[in-house]
Amino acid sequence: MQRSKTANQILKAAEALFSEQGFSETTMRQITAAADVNLAAVNYHFGSKQGLIQAVSEKYLTPFCDYIDDAVTERLSSESGVTVTSDELMEMVMRALLDVRHDNTHALSMFMRLLDLSYMKSQSVLREYMFLQQHVKLERFLELLRNDSSPMEDDEFFWRLHFLMGSMVFTLSNFHTLISIEKSEFDKEVEIEKVLHRMIPVLTAGLQARSDKTFFCRL
Repeated sequence: MQRSKTANQILKAAEALFSEQGFSETTMRQITAAADVNLAAVNYHFGSKQGLIQAVSEKYLTPFCDYIDDAVTERLSSESGVTVTSDELMEMVMRALLDVRHDNTHALSMFMRLLDLSYMKSQSVLREYMFLQQHVKLERFLELLRNDSSPMEDDEFFWRLHFLMGSMVFTLSNFHTLISIEKSEFDKEVEIEKVLHRMIPVLTAGLQARSDKTFFCRL
């Protein structure tokens, strides 16, 4: 659904403040001042601050999930009966993240903060939107990932996925801080593409490692 000029103005202001200050630290007064609108306009378009946070999450999560779903479709249609490897699937995730970031260098840190926020006890509505409503787009991806992971029970695969997500959330939500530390320590400043590329074998290894109920796996 296409938003009005005022709604986009509010969304842009909220996104900038959320990225700079965080979600709980940003007030509705700050958002209305930055967007040059009154509180009634925010309530009309988004209902509340929570509704505004959900709208920001939709801006990132929908294209991210669509990109992965399209990439899976393209890969499966190119060759029938083929095993899609964990490396390939992680590459899809990284490319989807770059696609989210293409017009905003702070988009990844914002997206990761939203994922982190969704796990707070008070954010069940946001969590339900982000994971339940969008889950259908990721079903084939998760099935392929499960098939190429080390044999394990469903509950352990659940935890592996969250270990994987935790690594990504920490790294990307703190990316600008980490590159500053790297620059001071090694006098280098790595590009985001290289960081994402470096993450692939680490994340894949976590999925391929033997489960806690088996002594050996194919590695």
